Amino acid sequence: MPTPLPHGIHKRSLLRNDVYQSIRDAIIDGTFAPDERLRDPELEAWLGVSRTPIREALLRLERAGLIVSQPGRATIVAPVDPAATSNARQVVAAMHELATRLAVPALGPNQLAAMVAANADFAEALDADDVDAALSADDQFHAVMVEASANAMIPEVLEQAMPVLRRSEYQRFSTDAARHSISAHAQIIKLASIGDSEGAALATRENWLSLGAEQDS
Repeated sequence: MPTPLPHGIHKRSLLRNDVYQSIRDAIIDGTFAPDERLRDPELEAWLGVSRTPIREALLRLERAGLIVSQPGRATIVAPVDPAATSNARQVVAAMHELATRLAVPALGPNQLAAMVAANADFAEALDADDVDAALSADDQFHAVMVEASANAMIPEVLEQAMPVLRRSEYQRFSTDAARHSISAHAQIIKLASIGDSEGAALATRENWLSLGAEQDS
């Protein structure tokens, strides 16, 4: 797909992280297709920023496995790699399992209520076929456990592993298969509410691993 037309979505004061997120999200939702060439001048015109934050974002995206740099030739969107996606899924599942195991003993009523609300938003977004809103609500749901775990290494590892997995998530959340996560989330909340950290951790792990059930079958 051609680079989106410039329309002032970003200003020169834009944080580098926002540039990274904009390009990342365009790869995840298919605006930039696998094997498509990314050209600096077109990205500059689209985002309204200089080359420096764009090059920094592209380096981060390369480390995350979403783009491939060919020195002296081109920067292209990485093809979908089932093995890399599977590896990322395993790491993400393990990190969220750990976060939940650490978090459950520290959860209070407000955090459980936030998870219930996020799951309701998730279900509503799926009913409306709003993939972006569903992804956002799913992030909010799992972020409760990550934050409550109080382990600063977990979000760092997730930031590295999630971008590759996100493309698979985006596709799954476009189908009815995503509705399985509504009941999976509810089970996690139920187990957490009774203080069953081990059960909630395992349920969280299975929720993330189920992301690849259809692709791997």
